[in-house]
Amino acid sequence: MFNADYAPNRRAFLGHYAGGLGSLALAHLAAAEEGRSTGQDSLAPIKTHHAGKAKAVICLFQHGGPSQMDLFDPKPELTKHHGKPHPSTLEVHFHTQQGKLLASPFKFSKCGQSGAELSELLPATSRIVDDITLVRSMKTESVDHEAALRLIHSGKVFPGRPAWGSWVLYGLGSERKELPAYVVLSDPGGLPVEGTNNWSSGFLPAVYQGTPFRATGTPVAHLATPADVSLAARRHQLDLLNGLNSAHLRHHPGNAELEARLAHYELAAKMQTSVPEVLDVSQETEETRKLYGIDNPKSAEYGKRCLLARRLVERGVRFVQIFLSGQPWDTHSRNAENLRNLCGMTDQPAAGLVQDLKRRGLLDSTIVMWTGEFGRLPISQGADGRDHNRHAFSLWLAGGGFKRGYVHGATDDFGYQSTEKVVRVPDLHATLLHALGLDHTRLTFPHEGRNDTLTDDLVTRAKVMQELMA
Repeated sequence: MFNADYAPNRRAFLGHYAGGLGSLALAHLAAAEEGRSTGQDSLAPIKTHHAGKAKAVICLFQHGGPSQMDLFDPKPELTKHHGKPHPSTLEVHFHTQQGKLLASPFKFSKCGQSGAELSELLPATSRIVDDITLVRSMKTESVDHEAALRLIHSGKVFPGRPAWGSWVLYGLGSERKELPAYVVLSDPGGLPVEGTNNWSSGFLPAVYQGTPFRATGTPVAHLATPADVSLAARRHQLDLLNGLNSAHLRHHPGNAELEARLAHYELAAKMQTSVPEVLDVSQETEETRKLYGIDNPKSAEYGKRCLLARRLVERGVRFVQIFLSGQPWDTHSRNAENLRNLCGMTDQPAAGLVQDLKRRGLLDSTIVMWTGEFGRLPISQGADGRDHNRHAFSLWLAGGGFKRGYVHGATDDFGYQSTEKVVRVPDLHATLLHALGLDHTRLTFPHEGRNDTLTDDLVTRAKVMQELMA
């Protein structure tokens, strides 16, 4: 018979007897046992600093550094001087493979009413160009993948800091009780470079970290009830676990960490029924599936994850990220061939996502961001590749209060250096938070003796780029 006064180590109990509650519950438990929980319900909705246009984010992250002058930033001068030396000294990552100016082999054309010029590799994106803000003047601090990834995901080049999705969750809380508020739709081919650090909560409590979902197979690791455990037995396990925690709480009244722990185990149980329903795209029409490119073998897998992102946001999930395995946009060789394949995989799904959100009335309240960690050089690496470039890259944003049909900033004649209306990564973060109703200087968390922030404003002097906002 259960003795209410006996309370063994709950992490051990969960691991040995109540398996299948999911990694999210374990994260919550770890946070509480490390003394990092923030209160009774650390995911309760929170009043924003100001009225924000957006309440959710979908980040389509392109690991490796997409080539801006082949996709978003046409350079006639680069074409004109193809094969000649660059007139200035460049920062080159692989010096021994430095070549001459390399023109883009792809044609650019004006698209939409805005007349923004895009590459022939992006026919679907060209159809939504009047719904996006295209930023051509991004700049970052490092040409090393890992450091640049840490910067764009967490605001600093060194490890151990929270991803910006974790900051968003910390600042806004969650709208749903049966789904994680921060979901990562992982690539079936494997983890991206930097692995789980891309969605780590860093020094924030573990409750704010991303929860990986699989688009195929078992949606969430360790979530499903083991086949040899009946529903009644599982209910008894949860009741026992709840009884142990409740008994401990009676001996420690007002223990916010323990109160949160009780709620989090129940969340994991609710996920067992809510997650499979969300990920069941068979409910979608053939027209919708085609919109995301699911009818095309090349884009089907990425398209399904983009569709899942919409379904998650539609159900109140706050932050969704879609990653690729490895760093496929790192085109040190066969730049043109690799770009053609990658755009064939991602272009239709990304554009379809924006179109679908718009027609369902979700785009105004959802930020969609397409970006990598840096750009590429205008010179060749070897015969047909491009090296890393931190001085210029392009990205696009849609919805969530950002301007539609707007092109921001410019680079030099060859696309090497951002020269007009430059946007640094801290500025991007400040602007994204602003669109969500959060002041980047006021969204703070005590860490190592000071109130830390995503942008570390005292150092970076980050500014909200109001020109990007509608």
